[in-house]
Amino acid sequence: MADDTHDVSRRDFIVRSVAVGVAAATGQSFAATLAIVESEVTVKTPDGTCDAAFIHPASGAYPGVIIWPDAAGLRPSMRDMAKRLAAEGYSVLVPNPFYRVSRAPQFTTAASLDFKDQDTLAKIRLLMSSAQSAGNAEKDALAYVAFLDAQPQVDKTKKIGTQGYCMGGALVVQTAATVPERIGAGASFHGGGLVTDNPDSPHLLAPKIKARMYFGVAANDDQRQPDAKATLRESFAKAGVPVEVEVYPAKHGWCVPDMPVEDGAPVYDKVQAERAWTKLVALYKTLG
Repeated sequence: MADDTHDVSRRDFIVRSVAVGVAAATGQSFAATLAIVESEVTVKTPDGTCDAAFIHPASGAYPGVIIWPDAAGLRPSMRDMAKRLAAEGYSVLVPNPFYRVSRAPQFTTAASLDFKDQDTLAKIRLLMSSAQSAGNAEKDALAYVAFLDAQPQVDKTKKIGTQGYCMGGALVVQTAATVPERIGAGASFHGGGLVTDNPDSPHLLAPKIKARMYFGVAANDDQRQPDAKATLRESFAKAGVPVEVEVYPAKHGWCVPDMPVEDGAPVYDKVQAERAWTKLVALYKTLG
């Protein structure tokens, strides 16, 4: 039944038995006892209507999770991550972060992107700016949390988790700071722009956050900004926020299965991605 308050429409319900194992885009075959339901939904925001995927176990109520995609947006690889998480007992919303510009998918796979092509870069910059412009993340965070809290598949006695990749890392921090009473855990993987010299740098939001935070940093990002990890640790520790910051021996983008090959080698690192996934699930166990 659609929730009128948030103008949610559902269609194309797909029930999947995960007990027989689902080969996700992560390259993993995994077994679980839960069947999951995937549906297309819309969420009303102050700036329009966001198209999104809502993926959850077929029965029962579970902690809610918001997945913030990277610059390639809502696409099959992000849906597959949500399916894997839902199979472990979470009700997951994956919004189209670029709904102000166009409906998803803007790209079907990150592997097809040529980051040296100026037209491609211009498109990506336009999309990213629509999500990152001042105030947009905060408006979206409030809408997405309200959506989850209106769903019967979400256990509202438990806190909400949120995870993000690349540009989604900063959006995780902004979400945790915007809705501190509901966000109980936040994870950034190869997040971009977390520590800057600007007055609105995400790390400065630490005093507003009540969630446990995890930052997985790519080795090449750490090489470019070696002081960022210490700044993150210090900022959150000073604010009394439980935080863990780890540098992975992997490239920026290592968690996302459909990333392109870079310098003749794949960006996606299965071993390190699984390590990151283990950290994520452990973090979400703290949601209650």
